[in-house]
Amino acid sequence: MNEPWTNQPWTNEPWPTTEVDPVRRLRALAAGVRGAHVTEAYVDAPFARVWDLLGDLEDAFGHVVTDMERLRVVHRAGERVEAVARSRYGMRARLRGTHRPGWCWLQSRFLLVGVAATPEGPGTRVAFTGGVRLPARAALIPLGVRREGRRNVQRLTALL
Repeated sequence: MNEPWTNQPWTNEPWPTTEVDPVRRLRALAAGVRGAHVTEAYVDAPFARVWDLLGDLEDAFGHVVTDMERLRVVHRAGERVEAVARSRYGMRARLRGTHRPGWCWLQSRFLLVGVAATPEGPGTRVAFTGGVRLPARAALIPLGVRREGRRNVQRLTALL
């Protein structure tokens, strides 16, 4: 049986689509999380070099994201990732999310980590967000979020 709207002429027209670069996507997602702050910067290095560091979850990522002492991927299915993280303060978390070139969004019940990068001219635009989550609420505890974001940018720049 046909639904009444299927005979409408507008249904045969393609819907407009648009692509949003990873840094804009990170800003949009973080805007929906109370207490989140996005630290954004331009780094004078090509995207491939920047993402070699940020995309290496089990090694270089921990040298850039200052709160991570260790992150180990325990399962990967395409872009979907599950990882176990340990912070430098001893806290542990099982993170799940998406990881692909220019984009990493991982979260657990108590932790959120978002990293994005996109080419911009001869360099790369990077963005970081994250922090400790309040369970059952779309909110982060805003203590130290800005400072950690600045440290992430400084460490990334130093490693490049």
